[in-house]
Amino acid sequence: MSQLDSNIGKLDGYLARFRDTGIRNRIAGADVAGGAGVFQTISPVDKSVICDVAHGTAADIDAAAQAAQQAFAEWRDLPAVQRKKILIRIAEGIEARAEEIALCECWDTGQAYKFMSKAALRGAENFRYFADQVVQARDGQHLQSPTLMNVTTRVPIGPVGVITPWNTPFMLSTWKIAPALAAGCTVVHKPAEASPLTARLLVEIAEEAGLPPGVLNTVNGFGDEAGKALCEHPAIRAIAFVGESRTGSLITKQGADTLKRNHLELGGKNPVIVFEDADLERALDAVIFMIYSINGERCTSSSRLLIQDSIRDDFEARLIARVNNIKVGHPLDPTTEIGPLVSEEHFNKVTSYFDIAAQEGATIAAGGEPFGDEGYFIRPTLFTDARNDMRIAQEEIFGPVLTSIPFTTEEEALALANDTAYGLTGYLWTNDLTRALRFTDRLEAGMIWVNSENVRHLPTPFGGVKASGIGRDGGDWSFEFYMEQKHIGFATGSHKITKLGAL
Repeated sequence: MSQLDSNIGKLDGYLARFRDTGIRNRIAGADVAGGAGVFQTISPVDKSVICDVAHGTAADIDAAAQAAQQAFAEWRDLPAVQRKKILIRIAEGIEARAEEIALCECWDTGQAYKFMSKAALRGAENFRYFADQVVQARDGQHLQSPTLMNVTTRVPIGPVGVITPWNTPFMLSTWKIAPALAAGCTVVHKPAEASPLTARLLVEIAEEAGLPPGVLNTVNGFGDEAGKALCEHPAIRAIAFVGESRTGSLITKQGADTLKRNHLELGGKNPVIVFEDADLERALDAVIFMIYSINGERCTSSSRLLIQDSIRDDFEARLIARVNNIKVGHPLDPTTEIGPLVSEEHFNKVTSYFDIAAQEGATIAAGGEPFGDEGYFIRPTLFTDARNDMRIAQEEIFGPVLTSIPFTTEEEALALANDTAYGLTGYLWTNDLTRALRFTDRLEAGMIWVNSENVRHLPTPFGGVKASGIGRDGGDWSFEFYMEQKHIGFATGSHKITKLGAL
């Protein structure tokens, strides 16, 4: 039996219960039907129905928010060491069900098993990392002044809402939920409607690990109803969101009346800049990996290649050959490198840029067409002869599509890199140290890698500038979002207090 056949057989067993019962909302430790009935989640592999999913409403969000509010005091006041033990048990539960999580995620999103096989383990790593930070999360500073001993501390902000995307839903859910729980917050989680399977697995694992009912609640539904209600709910103190920039703007407006704190991890049109003095073999590998892995469906993908014109012809020729050799196929096949796009709506969006590129005068040097007879597959695509003012260079396509733009000088490369509404990441390839220092200082991006692809280190800040977001994840930056700073001043003597109204 091939590995593909084996994975398909295992997946069928994992999905059996979802076919029988569907996915219900999980509120206060109990399964709850959706107030608006059900909707269906569709596999992008063959367009088949996976299962029914609870269609959550504003009433369901209200019930979940109340559950989170009622559970908050107990979870907040649980000794840090006990919270740490629960988070570690969640990590262990994720590791025990890593195969189930990976296979379900592949079928629900179209992501290749080659990458999703590690996603669950990354999720466990997130819980382990933040579990290790629990004890010192509330630590503050001692700031002495002439008359006071000033002490700072941090306390959890309260119930929070987490809205996660469909591209790598399990890993990104743990990225948000783990630090929230570590801080002492309770959570209402609204997963993306296009990929709800693994959010259900996460809440099951968490409760089996001993997480008290109501600490993590999951409500499925759509942004214009369930998402809007979560952002507007007065009991929810903060919203952590990953998704499109337009949606992030809407979330800010929806939370304005209740003065929500927002952390917004939004879109990108990230440049990878390759100078002639770079290690071109490694640069080529990194350029390909950062746009064509994960189906190109990630915010940090390097979707604009800025290539110095002195090396452009040779680099693009090698790039075309590699892109045409990328294996598109069934996501459960371990040799597949690109699977189908997540949905018909997204497939139509991405493929629309093939015509846009041709109309704008770019060359479709590789791909630019659908692949296969079923599912939402496309060939990995490369646009050359492009300018930075083209739509294919300015708009986030969010698929396995790379736009190559030439430059001559360092100043021109910097201007092109910054000439976008976004500012999430940048990737720079050069062996000139002083150039790297100059360039990174002026590049408008929240995260920059020099001579590297995106290598995530959990203690470092993750987030963007401009239209790419507000706030930072990672390390202590996560606790800054999920916790409130508190100052207490203790008088150290009988300092003079100005008397008013005294005779």
